[in-house]
Amino acid sequence: MMGGRAEMKPLSFKKGSRILSDSHLGLHWSNQDCNFHPGGGLFASVQMGNEGNGGLKLPCADFLLKYVSLPEENGLGEKKKKRGLKLKIKIPNPSLRRLVSGGIAGAVSRTVVAPLETIRTHLMVGSSGHSTTEVFNNIMQTDGWKGLFRGNFVNVIRVAPSKAIELFVYDTVNKNLSSKPGEQPKLPIPPSLVAGASAGVTSTLVTYPLELLKTRLTIQRGVYNGLLDAFVKILQEGGPGELYRGLAPSLIGVIPYAATNYCAYDTLRKAYRKIFKEEKIGNIETLLIGSAAGAISSTATFPLEVARKHMQVGAVSGRQVYKNVLHALACILERDGIGGLYKGLGPSCLKLVPAAGISFMCYEACKKILVEKEEDA
Repeated sequence: MMGGRAEMKPLSFKKGSRILSDSHLGLHWSNQDCNFHPGGGLFASVQMGNEGNGGLKLPCADFLLKYVSLPEENGLGEKKKKRGLKLKIKIPNPSLRRLVSGGIAGAVSRTVVAPLETIRTHLMVGSSGHSTTEVFNNIMQTDGWKGLFRGNFVNVIRVAPSKAIELFVYDTVNKNLSSKPGEQPKLPIPPSLVAGASAGVTSTLVTYPLELLKTRLTIQRGVYNGLLDAFVKILQEGGPGELYRGLAPSLIGVIPYAATNYCAYDTLRKAYRKIFKEEKIGNIETLLIGSAAGAISSTATFPLEVARKHMQVGAVSGRQVYKNVLHALACILERDGIGGLYKGLGPSCLKLVPAAGISFMCYEACKKILVEKEEDA
């Protein structure tokens, strides 16, 4: 400083070290003096004086630079990309990955829609009213909120392995029957149609007794003290064959339902990829595609579902016993008309449509989480 005046020179900036300096004023700012905090603020140390003696620290420097922040840079001067938390669980066996994914998908989807399932079952057999509102009010007055989830534990026990088997069989059969790009089709019909039917039949045969137990626990309030008690009493009353009452209409119903459901899902996914030219499908899109597939399949096969429920209830409370599915359909049609075959379709769609969407969405999401190797994306 000469003659009371200081000669000002422009500030210089070194990119690598982030140093601001002036040879005469001795301003010095180094990133070594900076501390980054979670809140994003930058607290810097500014020194004044000659570079040789270290200079003086401005007392207001922290305040002045409190809200100054610098972007992090890598070696190339580019901003680092933020990466979200990705959960990955290593399961080397692909079959086990499909089974676990299917089980989780089934348990989550059925628990979410358990109240609608309960209302739908009561509407089908006419045990608590003839409309959704009437059945809901009756259940709330009798059992409260717990009544809406009656039998859900049994339902989850049944649906989790059922969905695991179903999705596993579908994925396996569909993969083996599908031809590679450029090859001739192995079947004259869509592979997903055959794979869906196979998946539905397999899962139904394995888990049908649990479905019957769940229906009895829902309808016959106070008769059974739990799943095991219902199982023992049903065996004592009708023998092992009683556990498979209504199996024929179930098999007849599940073939077109599962085939239609999976074929529609596969077709809609392919159409989405073709229209939007995207290979990966997001969770929301999967939810909507799965829900649309569930709406198509449930509406087409609903009369068989009604007949199956009536046959499962059997002679409970003096109800009519049906010889077979055709007898059940004919009696329901004669007694209640066409409307009787679609009684409960509204709440059924309200239950089945989101259940199908949630199930497919959870399944696809779980397959992304459960990977063969920890480094898999």
